[in-house]
Amino acid sequence: MIKEVLVVEGKMDVVAIDKAVEADCIITEGFNLKPQALKNIEQAYKKRGIIIMTDPDSAGERIRKYLSRRFPEAKHAFVPVEEATANDDIGIEQAKPEAIRKALAKVRTLDWEPKKTFTGADLILHGLSGAVDASARRARLGEKLGLGFANAKTFLTRLNHYGVTREEFDRAIEEMEREDRKQEESHE
Repeated sequence: MIKEVLVVEGKMDVVAIDKAVEADCIITEGFNLKPQALKNIEQAYKKRGIIIMTDPDSAGERIRKYLSRRFPEAKHAFVPVEEATANDDIGIEQAKPEAIRKALAKVRTLDWEPKKTFTGADLILHGLSGAVDASARRARLGEKLGLGFANAKTFLTRLNHYGVTREEFDRAIEEMEREDRKQEESHE
């Protein structure tokens, strides 16, 4: 049983989560956040803590940002887009139990006093911005670090706001490079 209450967007998200873990959930009903839903989230936040697990799309990101401002100590779990996509639909309800468990194992807390550990130069140096495959590389690195998928600007913000250390970043980059070399060797 997860101590914190998961905040998700819809009823089908709860069904998917129930297949993965034992947890209490509160449904936001999208960005429609009704006063009762906000009251329930606030009570859970104060008593047990919350983990925001919104869909990996623009609407989910807007909900996450809104809730982050309102509940600054909330934890965050990100399911990668690829693992939350099925039948031409993106959402937590599309994720397999293993993807949900992996996201919950990499929960992060937003740090309102961001570190200045990473810069745009780090993204460019590692092919995460400005490269042909930058989007795919950010998606892979986001999965490894538990940050989810984001455009370059948002990804840089997440690196600096969610407590990612230089060591974690470098280890994940090295792991991606090993995987790339392995794949190249298998094609030779």
